[in-house]
Order: sequence, then structure tokens, then C-alpha cells
Amino acid sequence: MQSSLDINWWQLAVFMLVLLVPLLVNFRFSLGLTREITLAVVRMSLQLVLVGLYLQFLFELNNPLLNLMWLMVMLLVGTSAVISSTALEAKYLYLPVLSGLLLGLVPLLLLLLLALLQPVPVYNAQYLIPLAGMLLGNSLSGNIVALQRLFAAFKDKNDEYEGALALGATPPQASLPFVQSAIQQAFAPILASMATTGLVTLPGMMTGQILGGVDPITAIKYQLVILVAIFVMLSISVTTSLYLGIRTSITPTGLVKTKFKTPKIKKQK
Repeated sequence: MQSSLDINWWQLAVFMLVLLVPLLVNFRFSLGLTREITLAVVRMSLQLVLVGLYLQFLFELNNPLLNLMWLMVMLLVGTSAVISSTALEAKYLYLPVLSGLLLGLVPLLLLLLLALLQPVPVYNAQYLIPLAGMLLGNSLSGNIVALQRLFAAFKDKNDEYEGALALGATPPQASLPFVQSAIQQAFAPILASMATTGLVTLPGMMTGQILGGVDPITAIKYQLVILVAIFVMLSISVTTSLYLGIRTSITPTGLVKTKFKTPKIKKQK
């Protein structure tokens, strides 16, 4: 198999003209998304180029301390992204979400690097950073869904929750049905994706490796490892976030302290 074909910058610039299609859709249906689309594309392009340059530097230097620092930055930014997307109060949930991501990520990374892939050195940034990025990136949406569903249930099914408390249940016991539902909904997308992988979809990592010249069977092995690792990390991070989140967000008497933030209404000029 041949190695990956490079893309010239001018070719990439010409290809980007296909973005005229969503812009025309936006114009035709008066969606008012011109600014949002433009900003998203510009930010995506700049961020990817800057990250690409930084990763080149990171891979060449391959310093264990720098790799660890970058890993912590990824965890902190990922935690902030989860909290901001849920529109919940960070002061009660930041540590539970960070703990969940940390507890899910670190053991899996150690297992992948020490027992399975065994790169030399073991902290090789070429493996450490992409693996951490894939695991974290695919766990964020599950945590967002779980937290939103959990605290929406406290609001929408408050009578059921208070009824359980009145009958003598502890706050964790009274909230258990909400936790079960939140976990089920967080798992639903990845279970559907796993069930259709290979028949309906070819995952991005596998496709990228094949385009890069890797043998399809080798690419499949890597993809199986990543999908299993993502599912396990999602299971650990979501469960930990909800478990700790309930204990930091609910008083011993059952009062739910965490609320959804009220969106700010822009004043019309």
C-alpha cells in the first residue's frame, strides 16, 4: 500500500470553497447564521493549524513533563467544556466532572501504553497525546448528556423525588431512577455507533490510518482497541461524575443546590 498523499495548501484553499453551500442554505432560508458559520470555520482553521504546529514541536521534544502538562491542560479544558455546555453551576460540579475524566483516562492510558502498544519511550507524545485526545473527546458529550438529564429530572420530576424522600429514602436512593435514566441516555449514542460500525460507518481513526497507508487489518485492530477504550472511559467518567455530583450538589436533607443557569436576555436597541 502507498503512503499518505499530501494536500497542497492551495488545494485545501480551493476545497474550502464548498463552504459556499451551507452559506447559500443560510441565505436562502434566512437563518441568520452567517456570523456563526464564518466564526466557526475561522476558529477551526486557526486552532487546527496552531495545534498542528504545537504537536510537531511536542513530538520532536518528547519531554515527559511537557507531555504531562499538556495532558492536564486537555483535562481542564475538557472539564470546562462539559460544565459550560450543561449550563449548570460549575462550583458544585467542576471537581466531580474532572475526577470522572481523570479516573477514566489515566488507568486506560497506562493499560494501552504499558501493556498493549508499548511505545519507546512509554511516554511517547505521538501515542500519548492522540490517544488521550480521542478518549477525552468522545467522553465529553456523554458526560454532558448525563448531567443535563440528571438535573433536568430533578426539576421535571420533583414530586417523585420529594415523595421518595418523604417515604424515608436518602437523597442518593431517591435520585437513583434519575441516575439510571441519565446513564442509559449517555450510553445510547455510543452503543448505536458500536452496533453499526463496519456496516454503516467507517470510524475516522480507521479511515485516517487506511488513507495513511496502513494495512486495513492493522487499522481495524487499532479501531477496536479505541472503541472499547472509549466505551470503558465513558462508563467510568459518567458514573463517577454523577456519583460525586449528587454528593456535592445535594444537601443531606435532599435539597438540590445545583441549578441551570438562566440565559441572559439581550436588550434590544
